[in-house]
Amino acid sequence: MKQFKIKTINAIAREGLALFTDRFTVSSKESNPEGIVVRSTKVELKGFPELLAIARAGAGVNNIPVDEATEKGICVFNTPGANANAVVELVYTSLGIWLRNVEKSIEFCQGLTGMNDEEINKEVEARKKIFKGEEMAGKTLAVFGLGKIGVGVANAGLHHGMRVLGFDPFPAMDNIHHLNPEVILARSRKEALSGADFISIHMPLNKNTQGYVTHKDFLEFVKPGAVLINYARGPIVNEDAVLAALEDGTLRGHISDFPSVKFLGNDKILVTPHLGASTAESEENCATMAVRELKNYLEFGNIVHSVNFPNIETIPTVDVHTRLTVINRDQPGMIGMISNLLGAEKINIMNYTNKSNGTVGYNIIDCAGPVSDDIREKIAQQDGVLRVRVIPLEIRGR
Repeated sequence: MKQFKIKTINAIAREGLALFTDRFTVSSKESNPEGIVVRSTKVELKGFPELLAIARAGAGVNNIPVDEATEKGICVFNTPGANANAVVELVYTSLGIWLRNVEKSIEFCQGLTGMNDEEINKEVEARKKIFKGEEMAGKTLAVFGLGKIGVGVANAGLHHGMRVLGFDPFPAMDNIHHLNPEVILARSRKEALSGADFISIHMPLNKNTQGYVTHKDFLEFVKPGAVLINYARGPIVNEDAVLAALEDGTLRGHISDFPSVKFLGNDKILVTPHLGASTAESEENCATMAVRELKNYLEFGNIVHSVNFPNIETIPTVDVHTRLTVINRDQPGMIGMISNLLGAEKINIMNYTNKSNGTVGYNIIDCAGPVSDDIREKIAQQDGVLRVRVIPLEIRGR
């Protein structure tokens, strides 16, 4: 039975690591892994010639060179939704702190140390009016990005008594099905922004969303005096544009999970130290999902929640001797080429499943007999093929 070497980067919750069976050796010091489990540390692919997959215990994969991984035939997984509840709760915690001046009022109370009760009560009654805040109920919330976190924030906005608009140019229907029907789907950024008191950003960071929140086509549409909330990724927001908007009154406040030199010390900005997914429950959920994805891929070639390969999952029957997986560039003739090469070697194909994401094709071929290294190499040498794996399954049911 093949053993798989797993490298952990960052502290991975033990509940997730406990799912690895005795087929896996797991160490933070592994120098030549076939699988990596990581949280937020930047991953370098050089020096890992046997690496097959990376599982990110979290939603964002901006710490992983996804394009490079794709060219090397390395599958990259994330764990969408595993930390959603943690982020949703923190969004409303932080918004409540900002609206009710909780941070400043706590500082005020700490300054009462040394007074007696009579003096404290007198000072509180005299000064509490300066901390008067406002409620969320009756306001309008615009949510940008309707993934699992964005949907959670939008739905929770209704529970807080707000009118909620959601905007996502490419929504996933699986997520939209969980969106409360009372959430209004805006048809444009301008429609979502023009009446919003609060704007909450929940997009992945990629080349299309970097600097998404800037003056042109975003802040220019904002209702004067809105509050911008960013619990997605720091670079989605153009810091200079936000600072200018705070200065001219377009925004009256900014709540961010991403401290920076430009944001610290500004009394119109509330910053938390990247706490979005920092709960015990979230870390456990992310770790267990990441490990399950990685195990399923290494043991059976199945793909669930990949960001660079098509998702495809099949269960081999007990009669399958060998599973062959082929990763290729999405170009015509691949299925015929692979089938012909196997047929020429008298290998009986019991099941052939193929999917493409428009860039990469992924093939799972279940065979009745063994597939030799020579056949694997013949397929691997074909134009457009990125990687070939042979997964023996003869132990199953025998």
